[in-house]
Amino acid sequence: MAKWTAADLPEMTGKTVLITGAGSGIGLVTARELGRVGARVVLGVRSTEKGLRAIAGMPGDFDVRRLDVADLGSVRSFAQAWTGDLDFLINNAGVMDVPAARTADGFDVQTATNYTGPFVLTNLLMPHLTDRVVSVTSQLHRQSKLNVDDFDWRSRRYHPMNAYRDSKLAVVLFSLELQRRLTASGSPVRSVLAHPGIATTSLAAHSSANVINRFTFLLNDPQHGALPTLYAATQNVPGNAYVGPDGFGSIKGYPTVRKPGKAGLDETKAGDLWQATLALTGTDR
Repeated sequence: MAKWTAADLPEMTGKTVLITGAGSGIGLVTARELGRVGARVVLGVRSTEKGLRAIAGMPGDFDVRRLDVADLGSVRSFAQAWTGDLDFLINNAGVMDVPAARTADGFDVQTATNYTGPFVLTNLLMPHLTDRVVSVTSQLHRQSKLNVDDFDWRSRRYHPMNAYRDSKLAVVLFSLELQRRLTASGSPVRSVLAHPGIATTSLAAHSSANVINRFTFLLNDPQHGALPTLYAATQNVPGNAYVGPDGFGSIKGYPTVRKPGKAGLDETKAGDLWQATLALTGTDR
């Protein structure tokens, strides 16, 4: 059976895509490939200067805008300024295994970047969305012991890798609850998940987990790491589909629909987390 690649992307002329964290790595590859097939691609990045350098010379219709998903002021300003339809929102921005720190809003930096900010951004942009939300997660969500009552690490002793795992399970639960709400409202918009397996990007460069990048023959390069996101965004997959590499352990390979960990299918926990996140962020949806 033929393996799906970026060469199989459909024509995207007339479609608008927003990709967060698109200035490098998998996000930049995703932007490049969607731009190549005609989409208007908006890169939401912390540094517009870096984003402009990244797309220099790349063929396509690109728009670089400042967006720091860890800063709710930035998220709200970005969403308020948005006009017109948004066909695809790709929540790609993320950090991994970073030291304990708080954002200007008082949130854990890792949780805010990977989960809380994308949660608020998605909710605020929902009136503009026409097709789907793609949220990038990690196989490490399977190792999470997420505490809904303290998902922002205010009471527990902070552990960087546990915070990363928890944030990625939060993303999986977010997709589950978002799809439930979309279905209940009769919306045609879909919420789907993608994970890159393990890809050789700078995500873990500062972390002890970076040792894995030495074994490149075991891993996806960024081009292959972006394929699950591209597949999840453009192929006819069901709501809350979980797309990842088809190889052993879903570490590398070509995109296919798989299943998230059991904890990511807990509807009660997903609903509880949604309500807790609304309360923490002051979001009204």
